[in-house]
Amino acid sequence: MIGEKVLYGTIFTLQPKPGHKEELLKVLNLENKVEGGVAWFLMDPDDKDELIGVAVFESKEAHIANSNRPEQHEFFTRMMEHLISEPVWTDGPYVLGEII
Repeated sequence: MIGEKVLYGTIFTLQPKPGHKEELLKVLNLENKVEGGVAWFLMDPDDKDELIGVAVFESKEAHIANSNRPEQHEFFTRMMEHLISEPVWTDGPYVLGEII
């Protein structure tokens, strides 16, 4: 819960194919604004050959609606061209946090 609002989202791990990280970042940087989306972040960890992302939605329903959009499937297909395997997703409500 962030304040009085329960936000929902996913944390995900992406494993780019060797030499594909820059192209993957271009795909991910495409304007992909979605209804119900609050924020998203992508980390390039210092000690790993993967990317870690966080997506925040205003509700679980908004998250599911985004997952079911045809445009999201097209985006996923483009992203997969640059990944070794499918992303690992962990979905759930955000129970604590603060925007500072």
